[in-house]
Amino acid sequence: MQIEKQQKLIHPDKAYPKALKYCAYQERSQQEVRDKLYSWGLHRNEVENIIVDLISEGYLKEERFAIAFSGGKFRMKKWGKIKIKLALKAKKVSDPLIRKALADISEIDYIKTLREVLNKRKKIVKEKNPIKRKYSIASYAIQRGFEPELVWEILRSEEED
Repeated sequence: MQIEKQQKLIHPDKAYPKALKYCAYQERSQQEVRDKLYSWGLHRNEVENIIVDLISEGYLKEERFAIAFSGGKFRMKKWGKIKIKLALKAKKVSDPLIRKALADISEIDYIKTLREVLNKRKKIVKEKNPIKRKYSIASYAIQRGFEPELVWEILRSEEED
């Protein structure tokens, strides 16, 4: 038996200041805020009115969220563009904003980070068979969201050096 934690219902008058704090703490997507407001027991009209107010006052901006999210996941977690794109889609960010956020990642930094991920993995993989070893290293980078063609291209170029 699993006991579910029941969320405390919040009066609509107190929801806006609380939502404002929620958005001021860190960048949020509109869907995250919407989900939080619904979890507080608010109805659709109240939720949408609060979101409109947050947007008009500059506390909630989807573009700013997308750029901050993608940059953070890339720099801190070393995610590739594919994984970042899927995570933003899961947060219901629009395709044009996803493209803009991904374009914000420097191509030079992207290649450099991919090389770091591959080199770090090379030190860990103990496989003796060179084909299996290369496949294992490539699979790891691809799972982290890097484009398969780019991963294999870099692995091939390093092999030639």
